[in-house]
Amino acid sequence: MLSPGHVSLVTGAALGIGAGIADLFAQHGARVYVLDIDIPKAEAKAAEINAAGGTAHAMKCDVSVRSDVEAVVSDALSRYGQIDSLVNNAGIYPRRMFLETTEADWDRMQAVNVKSLLHTCQLVLPHMIARRSGKIVNISSVTVWIGVEKLVYYVTSKGAVLGLTRSLAREVGRHNVHVNCVTPGAIKTEGEIVHANMDDIRAIQSQQCLDRRIVPYDVAAACLFLSSPLSDGMTGQTLNVDGGLYMH
Repeated sequence: MLSPGHVSLVTGAALGIGAGIADLFAQHGARVYVLDIDIPKAEAKAAEINAAGGTAHAMKCDVSVRSDVEAVVSDALSRYGQIDSLVNNAGIYPRRMFLETTEADWDRMQAVNVKSLLHTCQLVLPHMIARRSGKIVNISSVTVWIGVEKLVYYVTSKGAVLGLTRSLAREVGRHNVHVNCVTPGAIKTEGEIVHANMDDIRAIQSQQCLDRRIVPYDVAAACLFLSSPLSDGMTGQTLNVDGGLYMH
């Protein structure tokens, strides 16, 4: 599905959705950069991919810090001479009532979930534009469509990701660079139980059309499609991966 020699940068790839994306891309022949602020877990994921016959490189990357992203892009271009896809998956989502949200909470959320895309996209785009080839996939959230209590500052940040996707697609489409978005629903990950109890999870599943948990592979498959030649006719679009929880 991916072009031969495909090189992909995946942020927040040590666990959860990002790890699922890194796994699936490597299974389809991509040389994957497993990027995460938690380098021990990133290294463990890269080692797992390599042991399974794939190619992965772990690098510590705080996406809110431009120099961290610069180091990753420099390494990929020095090592392979190309970056074919970028999946902006890294994000944080602590729950807090709006009136209890501090300015520091707000600024940190925007730095990780939104400003990070300024860094990653600005640093890979000159290369993609010069090659007239590239796929950028941004991970937003189904919460943008429905609104969720205690997540006002998170939903705000993910709405910004959606807006960035559409506007950036307008700017770079003439250079044959594609920018698309995925909005995951409730995904079964290691960190899910920190933010939701089993009653919450069962309630969401009961509202889905598909009566099963949605897992990282489901989101990864959408990202793989959007990073492959199969989506060459698409840009500025959003794929909802939530088991039919919300339709738009």
